[in-house]
Amino acid sequence: MPRRSVSSTVRRGLTFWRRSVQARVVASTVLLSAIVVGVVGWFLLQQTRDGLVDARVDRAVAEATDETNQARTRLAALPGTDDDVSTQLRQLADPILQRAEVRGFSVVLAGPVTEEPIDVASAGARYSTDLDLDSVPASLSAHFTESLDPAWTFTTMRYVDDADRPEIAGVAVASAIQLPADGKYYTLYYLFPMQQEEDTLALVSRALLTAGGLLLVLVAGLTWLVTRQVVTPIRMARRTAERLAAGHLEERMWVRGHDDIARLATSFNQMASSLQRQIRQLEELSRVQRRFTSDVSHELRTPLTTVRMAGDVLHDARNEFDPVTARAAELLQTELDRFEGLLSDLLEISRFDAGAAALELDDINLIDVAHRVVDITRGLAEQRGMTVTVQALREPVLAEADTRRVERIVRNLVSNAIDHADSGPIVVLVNGDDHAAAIAVRDHGVGLAPGEAALVFNRFWRADPARARTSGGTGLGLAISLEDTHLHGGWLQAWGQPGQGAQFRLTLPRRAGQPLRHSPIPLVPDDVEAL
Repeated sequence: MPRRSVSSTVRRGLTFWRRSVQARVVASTVLLSAIVVGVVGWFLLQQTRDGLVDARVDRAVAEATDETNQARTRLAALPGTDDDVSTQLRQLADPILQRAEVRGFSVVLAGPVTEEPIDVASAGARYSTDLDLDSVPASLSAHFTESLDPAWTFTTMRYVDDADRPEIAGVAVASAIQLPADGKYYTLYYLFPMQQEEDTLALVSRALLTAGGLLLVLVAGLTWLVTRQVVTPIRMARRTAERLAAGHLEERMWVRGHDDIARLATSFNQMASSLQRQIRQLEELSRVQRRFTSDVSHELRTPLTTVRMAGDVLHDARNEFDPVTARAAELLQTELDRFEGLLSDLLEISRFDAGAAALELDDINLIDVAHRVVDITRGLAEQRGMTVTVQALREPVLAEADTRRVERIVRNLVSNAIDHADSGPIVVLVNGDDHAAAIAVRDHGVGLAPGEAALVFNRFWRADPARARTSGGTGLGLAISLEDTHLHGGWLQAWGQPGQGAQFRLTLPRRAGQPLRHSPIPLVPDDVEAL
């Protein structure tokens, strides 16, 4: 399989694992069940093995003891002379070998016992013909150099006549018996195979393995069904919530039964109905507010025009009035200019609220826009004793944008900086790259308190209500600038610290519709003192 296909399969598997609660619950349950089944199965297998082995050892020792007792009885009935040693050995071994062949165990007769361990293979032993004498454990031969008591141990039985016959675990029982012919002790080794016990243990192992596998499959199936009953309503709730978030406020969950899931669905539907009602009330209130703002702005145009004409007449004739009346005419003209600007801003905001704002895109150079704005605001800056300069970090800085709207954004930012810069120069930074273009306005005024950077673009919001507006702004400039920026698909962000001034940054994509991922100008100025 290609590496890319394997990687894709792994990613899909990991995604499914992260997203599926049901899969994780089933896997965890099966894993824990497998551990429990494995431990229990191992314990049962050990108990079974120990029981089979103990039972086989008891039977082997009992049978070997019985055979030895019978052999002693037969020997006791024979005359004991030195010339009859071989005859007595044969009379001792033959009956046992015959019964061993019938009953399925092996016998080895070796001896006599000496102070050194007997090498069974070289001791002239009599034994079952198919048995390999290496099957007799050396530990049993060494036992009789110290004691003549019976002993037993485990062994591995090997055979010489059948090459296909496997090695078999067995029990070796040894007894010492005295031969009347010479008065010496000879050893009888009884080797009992444990083939039947091994077969039984293998059968039990297969049964446990099969039962454990079936049990795990059953546990997995039951867990899947149980979790499905819980997860399915949750998935329905998720899909319903996604559709609600997408604006389909009429979506509801199905309610079945009276259990906890049904009560959850009922509560979810009640919550959705409450949200739908409140959202519609807010939409209606917002629509009425936008309509009121638009209607009032339009209705005020006509009387404002009339008042403007009368104010212009009075302002032109102010030199003929006494000082108090002339000053009143000048104030009237100033407030009329501000009022007209407020109406223009309200109309612009209403167009944004109604979704009627549109872009007139063109390729513009942001450096030229910055210089035009600086020229327009130079008089206002000189009144405050400030200087506004442009620093182009790259030239040209091109972007596909609406010239009028971008110029209005920059003008609002520069005017806002002039209003709040108590001293120090105001710098307009311009920079760009292959994906984005940016303008930043840096002032060294009062700055922004923590949390105010997120509020500064709200309508009619002011950081210091007691602070006079030098530029005569309406309080809607930054809000309109933010709407203009969103219309371009750009960013308008603010940074500030008390006593260190503020910086506002406008970032636009080089091409309309392209997503923004970064800005060519850092939001935090390079000249900020490290705290």
